Amino acid sequence: MSRDVFCAVARGAHKFVEEAEKMWENAVEEYGKDQEVSFPQTAFYLPMIYALMERKVCTLGEMEPVLEHCRKDLLHPVPDENVWLPYLGHGLDEGVAAMFAQEIICAIDYLNGDQPDKDEGWEGFLTDTVMRELGIQLVDGRMPGFAAILGPAPDSETAANIVQQLQTRSILTFLFANRDGETMKEQLEAENVQLGWDTYVVPVGPETKHGLLVLDWAVRSALTFGGLKPGQYQEILQYSRDRVFAFAITFGEIPDDWYATGAAAILMGYPVVSDHETTPEVHPTGVTTYEALVRETDHEQIVPRGIEVRGVKVKVEEIDVPVPFAAAFEGERVRRDDLQVEFGGKKSHAIEYLHMVGLDDITDGDIEVVGEDIDDVEPGSAMDLGIEVLVAGREMQEDFEGILERQIHMYINHASGVMHMGQRELTWIRISKNAYEAGLRLDHLGRMLHAKLHDDFGQIADKIAVRLITEKAELKRLTESAEEAYQARDAKLAGMKDEDVDVFYSCTLCQTFAPNHVCVVSPERPGLCGAYDWLDCKAAKQINPTGCNQPIEKVKTLSAEKGEWEGVNQFVYENSGRNVERYCQYSIIDNPATSCGCFECIVAMVPEANGVMIVNREYEGMTPIGMPFSTLAGQVGGGVQTPGFLGVGRRYLLSQKFISNEGGLARLVWMPNELKEEMREDLEKRAEEMGDPEFVDKIADETVAVDSESLLEHLQKVEHPAMTMESLI
Repeated sequence: MSRDVFCAVARGAHKFVEEAEKMWENAVEEYGKDQEVSFPQTAFYLPMIYALMERKVCTLGEMEPVLEHCRKDLLHPVPDENVWLPYLGHGLDEGVAAMFAQEIICAIDYLNGDQPDKDEGWEGFLTDTVMRELGIQLVDGRMPGFAAILGPAPDSETAANIVQQLQTRSILTFLFANRDGETMKEQLEAENVQLGWDTYVVPVGPETKHGLLVLDWAVRSALTFGGLKPGQYQEILQYSRDRVFAFAITFGEIPDDWYATGAAAILMGYPVVSDHETTPEVHPTGVTTYEALVRETDHEQIVPRGIEVRGVKVKVEEIDVPVPFAAAFEGERVRRDDLQVEFGGKKSHAIEYLHMVGLDDITDGDIEVVGEDIDDVEPGSAMDLGIEVLVAGREMQEDFEGILERQIHMYINHASGVMHMGQRELTWIRISKNAYEAGLRLDHLGRMLHAKLHDDFGQIADKIAVRLITEKAELKRLTESAEEAYQARDAKLAGMKDEDVDVFYSCTLCQTFAPNHVCVVSPERPGLCGAYDWLDCKAAKQINPTGCNQPIEKVKTLSAEKGEWEGVNQFVYENSGRNVERYCQYSIIDNPATSCGCFECIVAMVPEANGVMIVNREYEGMTPIGMPFSTLAGQVGGGVQTPGFLGVGRRYLLSQKFISNEGGLARLVWMPNELKEEMREDLEKRAEEMGDPEFVDKIADETVAVDSESLLEHLQKVEHPAMTMESLI
């Protein structure tokens, strides 16, 4: 690293530490050292300090030794311009000092109410909940990495172009910092670019210090998914370099505070790409995988350069449609004032149905529009639409129809300017005026489905044809056929029992982040992320024989009640890095399943109530065991068995095998009201099967209890069955 870079990093780090010290002194004077400090919805205290120093900073007083460590151990004198300096060492120390100081500054900002303003579109602290929601996209390749952009681009058009390049590659983009008060967020808003998690463009905060909130988000992945412990700083930094694929982009001359923040990013393994012709380059590798700091003055090449130096594995979709196509556009919304045409929803009927046919029945690539196209209606109109996808293949099976059909939602959403919601006969599609003006028509929806189904399911789909139907008589025929097929599929899956099969399936998709975790997916227990069931995994094995879904022979039954089999134990042991020796599919207490961190819900024992509670990641309030979801999640992830806790998919709650070793659903004593109402119809069916039709209303929620005393009072009042069941402990 050149002398200029060393000097700039040192100056920036000194500035941040001085600012943190001053803010801390003022805060102590106003609030006292016992004043609590925290970020919202996290179980990791001040995450960077907690991860690297193993310090739980909960009060202003507990910040003091961290500041002393920065001042005494991490900061060094700003180098003299004429003194030769060694490579990197001091610069990385000062990067750590800058991170710790920024984290203290941001925490005091939250204490003072000076955090980034959500009403103005800034996200601020990135919560544990958001991290887990995105976990599955990070591990399954839909989101191959993320980029952090400091400050504005030279102009708004360049800003929009850079972000669209990142979106096209499905790379999540964080925005922070400003130059002379101007931010890239403002530039993108001027170009009508949709911002937010749904479109992979997240404005974090308008100042340089807010880059720490992005690094906080990244470092928690090592603790959440990697099974690492606070204080294992070498392992955490190595995990960050090897598994969290991030890089930074800057425009214009780099100021000192950006250099200090860049040094922190480099320490975590994230290279920096600058467009300024005078930026010194740092090419030696080691701390980062490849180069640490590079120049790229061509704005058309700055995104590919960042991908190259970080080693991000991306796949740019090449689909023959007139609009950009990538996973990053999946969350776009088409508003009423931008609507060209819509199908389904409240004003029309839309349905989608995929089914198998014989190899001689279709011609591959045949896309047919039956009826009027969208040219034939007025802007803002609603039309009826049926999407019929016909698939032929030697390896195709009826069991795969629903699996392939569910991909329609994702594929159509990948087109910029197209919004797809729902599935089956509840489909709702909107096409924007911009997409229409770019040339998008109904046949392009068929091209998307043809290309992507071949791409992702080529092992089983030899031929694919698509019919887009707006003609009423033909749409009626399709609807009748589809509804009959839906009923047959639902009955088949609902009737499958674990005892009916000799083979379960593994899902090790999340080992990208959680190397010791193995999901065991059976007919009556879906994956904990909620995205994969037994049929999905069976299909995935056919599609990719060497992939993450492998058959697990049950072999000898060791305990039918607990769900323990010799073959499953052996598979889990070998594929968990030999960390999990025994595994019980139906127990929350005896050698329970591990979790990666992508779970939809957490089940936890409530010993005093002789039962369990379930909490979903969307619920932000307190639970009867004194921990919100974010704190509970810290107990469960990382591929470690935690008796008394389970990460689960919400549909598992409806299974007859749900913690059946401990008494099943009858043990459920508490759940958030919103989750209860969402699942009420299905829960009531299970209650009927249990012989207790009033059971759902016996389950407490936050409207009646968020502490154990109130919970017990409610359970006794309604005569909840858990009160008379055998003791859990």
